[in-house]
Amino acid sequence: MLRIALTGGIATGKSYVARRLAEAGIPIVDADRIARDLVVAGTPTLAAIRDRFGPGVLRDDGALDRQRLGEIVFRDPVARYDLEAITHPAIRAAIDAFFEQLPSETRCALADIPLLYETGRESAFDRVIVVACTPMLQLQRVMARDRLTREQAQQRLMAQLPIEEKARRADYVVRTGGTFEETDAQVEEVRRALAGVPRRV
Repeated sequence: MLRIALTGGIATGKSYVARRLAEAGIPIVDADRIARDLVVAGTPTLAAIRDRFGPGVLRDDGALDRQRLGEIVFRDPVARYDLEAITHPAIRAAIDAFFEQLPSETRCALADIPLLYETGRESAFDRVIVVACTPMLQLQRVMARDRLTREQAQQRLMAQLPIEEKARRADYVVRTGGTFEETDAQVEEVRRALAGVPRRV
C-alpha cells in the first residue's frame, strides 16, 4: 500500500482537495479530526492541556476553548511546542493505526496532516501532496473564515513553514488560486499519477 500525505498551509483549500480525493475512492484519515477527538471533555489529553495552560483554556462546560488556547500558542512558540508535545504522539499513533487496519488489497491511502513538514513526518510517507495558494490569498481566506484580525491571521501563517517551501519539497502540488474546475483538474492529474505508482511491497 502506498502511504500518501496531504498537507499545505492554513486556508489553502486542503480540505476541499481531501474531499475530492475521498470521492475518488482513496481512504483518508484526518489529523485535525483526530486532534479534536483527543481533546473532548474528560480525555487525558485535555487534562494534560489544562495542567499545562491552566483552567482558563476550558469553557464553563469543561470543553476546550480553542480560541483562547489559539491566542496563547500562536503568540508563544514555547507554548505551541508544549501543546504539540502533548497532542502529536497520540495523533501519530492514530494515523499509523489507520493504515494498519486497512485491507491488504488497498492500493493507496492518504493522511491529511497540516503540520507534516513542521513535525518532520514526511519520511513516513511514499508521496506528499501539497495544496498551495499565494500567501496573500491565504491571509485573506483565514481572516474571512476565522474572523481574525490581520495580525492574528499573520501569527497563524508564521507558525507554519512558508507555503512555497512546502511546495518545493512536495511530489505533487495542487494550486487553488483559480476556479474549482481548475483545482478539480489538478486533483485528477494527481490521482492518475498515484494510480501509476507501483505499490509498496
